[in-house]
Amino acid sequence: MTTTTTTVSDKQTVNGVDVPALLQTIDAIRADPTLAQFKFRASDMWLGCGLNRATVGSFEGANQQHTRPVSFQYHVDEPPVLLGSDKGPNPVEFAIMALLGCLTNTMVYHAASRGIEIDHVESQVEGDLDLHGFLGLDPKVRSGYQEIRVKLRVKSDADVELLKKLAQKSPVYDTISNPVRIVVDVEKM
Repeated sequence: MTTTTTTVSDKQTVNGVDVPALLQTIDAIRADPTLAQFKFRASDMWLGCGLNRATVGSFEGANQQHTRPVSFQYHVDEPPVLLGSDKGPNPVEFAIMALLGCLTNTMVYHAASRGIEIDHVESQVEGDLDLHGFLGLDPKVRSGYQEIRVKLRVKSDADVELLKKLAQKSPVYDTISNPVRIVVDVEKM
């Protein structure tokens, strides 16, 4: 978000975003780059078969610890065809839901910082996954998605290519589309 207050209209909110607060945040991070560092966390407890309960409650950011008043809990499961009890989306569905949410929020916030109004956004996503990789049946097939296709339908006067560029600033888009180092540690209880 590299805008200044001179490029944004005099409106207090654009796309439901508090633009003065957004611009103050940008200015604060420019003045103190350490404010930009965030650490998000989640925990998970296996409940049997494919069912897990994931919890999100606290995170670090802007040089302080943040604890939500109520933790969010999500059930993660598998559909019956994948031997689960279908009590929640499966992990790969959560991944593409996170992608859609982040693309949308990122586009909306970046548009707001530029004074670009967005009236409506709808999105769909689908991804191709081949179980040969997950099941270890073919070493040439990756365990994850082979391709993910996203369609954002946006009602706005803004140029489509600009909206696409704004959406692609999404942290989840970046995480999924570029390799990221993941450290996995397993310990016995």
